[in-house]
Amino acid sequence: MSGLGFFNNPASVAVIGASTDPEKIGGRPIRYLQEFGYAGAIYPINPHRAEVQGLPAYPQLDDLPAVPEVAIIAVSGANAVAQVVRCATLGVKGCVIMASGFGETGDEPGLGWQREMLDAAARTGMRIVGPNSQGLANFATGSVLSFSTLFTEQPPEDGAIAIVSQSGALCSVPYGLLREAGYGVRYAHATGNDIDVTAAELAAEVVSDPEVRLLLIYMEDITDLDSLAIMARKALDRGIPVIALKGGRSEAGQKAAASHTGALATEESVVDAFLEKHGIWRARSTRDLVAAVGLYLRPGIPKGERLAIVSNSGAICVLAADAAEEEGLSLSELSGTSRAELGATLPSFASVENPIDVTAALLTDSSLFGKVFPILGRDDAVDACLVGIPVAGRGYDVDRFANDIAAFEAEAGLPVVMAVPQANIAGVFRARGIVVFADESEAVHALAQYLRHHRLMAWAKTQPRTSKPDPSDGDPRIRFSAGRSVLNEFQSLRLLQNIGVPAVEHMLVLHPDEVTAAIEQLGGGPVVIKGCSSEATHKSELGLVRIGVALSDATGVVKEMFAIMNREGIASEGVIIARMVRGVHEGMLGARFDPMFGPVVVIGAGGIHVEAMPDVQLLLPPFSVDEAIRAIHRLRIAAVLGGVRGAPPVDLSAWAQAAVAVGDAMLDEELAIHELDVNPLMLLPLGGPVQPAVCAVDAVVIRGSGVPGRAAMGSGAESVLRPPR
Repeated sequence: MSGLGFFNNPASVAVIGASTDPEKIGGRPIRYLQEFGYAGAIYPINPHRAEVQGLPAYPQLDDLPAVPEVAIIAVSGANAVAQVVRCATLGVKGCVIMASGFGETGDEPGLGWQREMLDAAARTGMRIVGPNSQGLANFATGSVLSFSTLFTEQPPEDGAIAIVSQSGALCSVPYGLLREAGYGVRYAHATGNDIDVTAAELAAEVVSDPEVRLLLIYMEDITDLDSLAIMARKALDRGIPVIALKGGRSEAGQKAAASHTGALATEESVVDAFLEKHGIWRARSTRDLVAAVGLYLRPGIPKGERLAIVSNSGAICVLAADAAEEEGLSLSELSGTSRAELGATLPSFASVENPIDVTAALLTDSSLFGKVFPILGRDDAVDACLVGIPVAGRGYDVDRFANDIAAFEAEAGLPVVMAVPQANIAGVFRARGIVVFADESEAVHALAQYLRHHRLMAWAKTQPRTSKPDPSDGDPRIRFSAGRSVLNEFQSLRLLQNIGVPAVEHMLVLHPDEVTAAIEQLGGGPVVIKGCSSEATHKSELGLVRIGVALSDATGVVKEMFAIMNREGIASEGVIIARMVRGVHEGMLGARFDPMFGPVVVIGAGGIHVEAMPDVQLLLPPFSVDEAIRAIHRLRIAAVLGGVRGAPPVDLSAWAQAAVAVGDAMLDEELAIHELDVNPLMLLPLGGPVQPAVCAVDAVVIRGSGVPGRAAMGSGAESVLRPPR
């Protein structure tokens, strides 16, 4: 059955396990459906009652006057399974299973019951929410198929916010916080075990509602990437911000692989990259999930991130400016015209620079806000405003302040946040629709999230849309289950060259007699000499790396390398002799195929401390050169890449192009790259004699299965595995 709209507004609902007690799990949905205005048919099913909460009850599903569109399963264990099977047989469109004791226990009986229910549903196309679901709620239609206590503690009010959560608690808590703050909520869906319908799939349905303007989603795990991406694209197309809170970590996702990349691209960092690529803001706590809601519900889209601060307290001006700096928001540089107008408006002892301290004169001149804000509204350097009023009350015309600030926000179209610690004073501003926080730090934090999220959404809309794989091709995320093969460094460097990543000029020798000719072909010494073995990915720890070797010493060093590999019992596949290359800085490129998210590319600072002091950003292919440069600018090392203390700038474009080449290669199923690690990637001077201005000098590639393909390796691949003479 296509679409899930019937869950949001079913024509009829059966409650299996209906209770006469409106406070029990089987009783609350009936109470809520009647109390919150549901207009469809309600069928309580209870073999021991003729009537339930004023409605005629039925002994079993087969006794109903019509097949219900949705059934709530409020019985447990094997009985729940039997009821689901019967629902599927009769043609019920969807079941909401509230009973627990299934897959969440990890026990085989519970998992077996889940499989039995899924099999029955699959035969007819019936959809299942749950089990272990708190239920679904649509307060616009009164379709409240839920047993949440919060709906009695905080009575519902329809609004523009949708909440979708895998957890009942993490659906109820944000609902309660929002209702306590006076915000209306349209949807409050808690899905549970997600054995069929996922939270992401339901979220994709609710963002299609034209009245929804903000989506909050909680996920304990991410298993339905396709629905999450579809939901994100729908939301972006409609301009709906999505804020996600994710809990839970996969133990498998934390295991480091054979390369640096496996340790750096952990599951949580990949989740961050996925959400960012799709324009979804990741909250770090429940409070963070709802903190900026008032800003998100305001009309319009912010034009930038420059902040003007106004207060009647110099201290608040200072603290707000500090908070802005900590959040990375820049203060607006007011024009000369604005400063002149402020000087003519404010007392002579007031500051006309940003932050603007209107001083205690506000107590005697209640018109100051009404005069100051229009000046800021005309200044193109002002994108948002923070107003701090630490003390007000008797003697202050708070109503006038509120009217003037509300009028400014409406006319200028700029987001305004206020820091007002007095609850009664804050209430006056909230009554005018102004977003108010208890202190300047909270206000700036929420404002920064709101502004940056809109910038992220605008950027995400420009990113390439990836098409869903053809199901007949199988899932590419599991294409490496057959095993993995590690390429030696010579093979890895050849593969890099063939996919478009510049590599150091190098030769492979299979016997010490070949050393002199190899070095002469490279233009003479000094050179770098490294043992070449697919069984040694971290060669320096074994003494298999020597830098700056002169021609006179090279043959002896090569003999030593062969001896070390023989002594350590690792496959000897030759010795690499490479030209010496020194970069202005050392970068790194890595990639791995995540079993859930697919290809992941890592870009960052390189060197021997890459895992101990990681400075990396993650990218999900396909991505553009501009996107890769954007990631580079977020690195801590970015501060020195433009040239510091006489060092020349490096070529960021060349680095970004190499990252794109790696990303494209990860999407190539014929190459079947499982992991790739380039460290260091030498970053060479911008405009220098060597172009392109990056050079891979060390590499490890792990392929998904089989042996290296000659198409990837280029000429000479057939001789790589010959033993030394």
